[in-house]
Amino acid sequence: MEPLYIVIGLIVLAAVYFLFIRKPEAPKQIEKAPEPKKLQDKKPAAEPEASQKTADKPAKQEAKKAPTKQPTDEAKEAKPKEEAKPPPKAEAAPKEEAAAAPKAAEPVTKPEAEAAPTPAPKVEAAPAATKAIVPGAAPPPVAPRKKDVAGLRRGLSKARENEGFFGRLKALFVGRSEVDPGLVDQIEEVLLTSDVGVKTTEVLLEQIRIRIKRKELVNDDQVWEALRTRMREILGSGGGNIKLPARPTVVMFVGVNGAGKTTTIGKLATRLKADGRTVVLAAGDTFRAAAVQQLVVWGKRVGCEVVSGKDGANPGAVIFDAIQRAAEIGADVVLADTAGRLHTKTNLMDELTKVAKTIDKALPGAPHETLLVLDATNGQNAMQQAAMFKDALPLSGIVLTKLDGTAKGGVILGVCAEHSLPVRYIGVGERPDELRDFNADEFVEALLGQADEATDAAA
Repeated sequence: MEPLYIVIGLIVLAAVYFLFIRKPEAPKQIEKAPEPKKLQDKKPAAEPEASQKTADKPAKQEAKKAPTKQPTDEAKEAKPKEEAKPPPKAEAAPKEEAAAAPKAAEPVTKPEAEAAPTPAPKVEAAPAATKAIVPGAAPPPVAPRKKDVAGLRRGLSKARENEGFFGRLKALFVGRSEVDPGLVDQIEEVLLTSDVGVKTTEVLLEQIRIRIKRKELVNDDQVWEALRTRMREILGSGGGNIKLPARPTVVMFVGVNGAGKTTTIGKLATRLKADGRTVVLAAGDTFRAAAVQQLVVWGKRVGCEVVSGKDGANPGAVIFDAIQRAAEIGADVVLADTAGRLHTKTNLMDELTKVAKTIDKALPGAPHETLLVLDATNGQNAMQQAAMFKDALPLSGIVLTKLDGTAKGGVILGVCAEHSLPVRYIGVGERPDELRDFNADEFVEALLGQADEATDAAA
């Protein structure tokens, strides 16, 4: 019996072993098994895709997938930030901004590329202005400038001194209670020695003599006023600043060496720029390098474009290019400089006519103004220059410079009376604002007015 109990005991021990001792260890192994299965599930998931492709580039393809997913996640996070920046799309309605928000989450390079073409219309705005470049399409007129007789009187101070034009005339009338028969002869002497010229002096005094004989002028005030009236009539044959009949208006400046053409162009460009005009400067004085450099300096100072050529280049070609450039940018005015030349040199004067023809080819009807620049200190020689240049070119006006540097100044009367040329501008100083529009009433009042500077300042 004992062996039987021993066998039964062994069976019970084996059952306990298999049921209570070995069975709990099996579940622990089963629980650990799923963990490697999960890891194996992920690895095979990528391995089949890699196996379908080339086995050489699995890492590169996974690297490509990784960055593509990261921007999309960042883009989702960036949506609220980009929606919070409406200024670039301020013109769009709020609904359109909300609808466009997902697109704004795309790479930033796309909006920048779409915004890049926006400056193009601004650049094309200049050609749009060139459509208005037709005869008669003039810029709006500039408001007339205020009268400044006191400032003009200061500029003409030398002519108003005791030894000057005005001072000597005024001295003839001091202390007279009635008209002296010899007064007219004394006035004639003053006029002739002040560069007024013989013909102009006769025109001025002819009617005064007749009226004195008729007893129509019985005192010095009446004679003085009659003289002022005759001067006003002679100087009033036109004048004032240049007109702008077309866009661009081409103004050609001519004159002898040293008359002040280049400086006058710089001053006039300053005035036009201040009036809101777009100006192009043409360096047509190709025979004097200093003239080109001087014009370039003026261009930088004023803010005008300067078109120039090489030394000795054809001046007509340079001005032609300047007109073309002005048409491209829609400029209002072209101020064309030319080389100074002696009025007695026929071949040089003929060159000016060729330049004028070239300008007409560049823009039919141009030059719209041909201004002769005269140095007031040259006196009667300036009268001869006006005659020669008038024969060679259809002059439209005169610019009289350096009036502040002469005690005579009567040449302005001679030019207007003998050549019927209007005075456009007068120079009474070095500053740009001392190039003045010529006005006959202001000039006569400044030169022959009875009032002094204190009276003008009070007025």
